[in-house]
Amino acid sequence: MTGVPPRPKRSLFSLIADLPGYFMDLVRGEIEQLKKELVTRLAQAGIGIGLLVAAATVLFLALAVFITAAILGLSEVLPPWASALIVGGGLLVIAAILVAIGVASLKRGSQGPTESIDSIKKDVRAIQGIGKRD
Repeated sequence: MTGVPPRPKRSLFSLIADLPGYFMDLVRGEIEQLKKELVTRLAQAGIGIGLLVAAATVLFLALAVFITAAILGLSEVLPPWASALIVGGGLLVIAAILVAIGVASLKRGSQGPTESIDSIKKDVRAIQGIGKRD
């Protein structure tokens, strides 16, 4: 015995009267789940944007290296400028990798709230009597 009195039996009308409240609780729960999922997606998009900013910074540095290479090419007769071009090419490769990772992260973050949509579909099927709600 837990000391909790048994619930009194309720009439059909009182149970039906409670349905709007249950429905509103269900809608509130789905909205909360949607909010959580959107925050997660936006965080992933933020990471992608950060990586794209990093790529833009690396591209700016690559431009500085190419300018340095042009200066060294004009001031020297032999290949110190060639080494600067190789460094600039390496920076461009790094920027390309950062762009690829950033774009992939943005794509993951912009797919939409699939979990919430699936959950709402399950709720609708359960209300219609087609399926069961887990």
